[in-house]
Amino acid sequence: MRRRRFVAMLGGALAAPLVRAQKPSRPVLGILNPHPRPAETIEQRARNPVFARLKQLGWVEGETIEIDRPDGQGREDRLPVLAEELVRKRVNVIWAIGPEAAVAAARATQTIPIVFWGSAYPVEQGLIDSFARPGRNLTGIAFVAGVELFVKVLEYLTQVAPTAKRVATVVTPSAIIDVKGNPYLGGRPTVQAAAEKLGLDNRNHAIGKVEDFDAVFATILESRAQALVVPGTTLTFRERRRFAEFAIRSRLPSAFNQREFVEAGGLLSYGPDSWDTVLQTLGYVDRILRGARPADLPVEMPSKYELVVNTKTALALGLKVPQVLLLRADKVIE
Repeated sequence: MRRRRFVAMLGGALAAPLVRAQKPSRPVLGILNPHPRPAETIEQRARNPVFARLKQLGWVEGETIEIDRPDGQGREDRLPVLAEELVRKRVNVIWAIGPEAAVAAARATQTIPIVFWGSAYPVEQGLIDSFARPGRNLTGIAFVAGVELFVKVLEYLTQVAPTAKRVATVVTPSAIIDVKGNPYLGGRPTVQAAAEKLGLDNRNHAIGKVEDFDAVFATILESRAQALVVPGTTLTFRERRRFAEFAIRSRLPSAFNQREFVEAGGLLSYGPDSWDTVLQTLGYVDRILRGARPADLPVEMPSKYELVVNTKTALALGLKVPQVLLLRADKVIE
């Protein structure tokens, strides 16, 4: 099921209050998610793909499972406290949404099973020993953000904007902190390496909080950038519309690795299908609730990738999308 507002849907799916008996007879799924919980009707929740997938797996909230989802309020700095809260409640499984949530959960417990989604560097961040043998209390779906992925992103970008040679890339260092609190610097030059393969000039611009945006945008313009690349992180995803609007206003062709940025007005994206990977992780939740150990469940890569192009944005920028790219696209937003 497609949704234009991925965060709103995901947050809404996990927004129901937890009602437990004094002696819970059902397993409890704890959700660690930094995104705020939007208001959602019972009918909307019923149509949410998260609830639908859980039901397919035999887990119905209030009947066969309970869901405990503290409100992240859109603040990554709340995650350590929320993770400790779930540990104190002794939930059966923690479902960690995003790399910051995965790290916070890993710091909070070495015994409660954790299923993560959205971590591009789980080994480097100290979450698992290896993809094939996680070896700890964590497993899940890794979110691809490697060099080869961004080579494809930049290749598609240059097909639409062939004169763009200077690229500005927004990086979020806080999204790649390891369990010891150290930044994993190996993840930052990913687009840089991809740009070098294609003979492009790339400059990284670090951003850590919303208050940094105006200064970073000004620096990007001062650098005379000709294109904008924004890898998806918890922060950039939440502010995706702001990036799209800045790119259009500044007449910068923009590229991303998540479709929701393009649905917000970005030019194009290539990367894993966000909803598909989210639903993949629920398979891990199911297996663990039925007795499997995270250490024995290999971490998987996303199974579905997609190219999305926004021709309306291309028109606004005075660009023509090649027909071959339109035919290749999984979705065209007009």
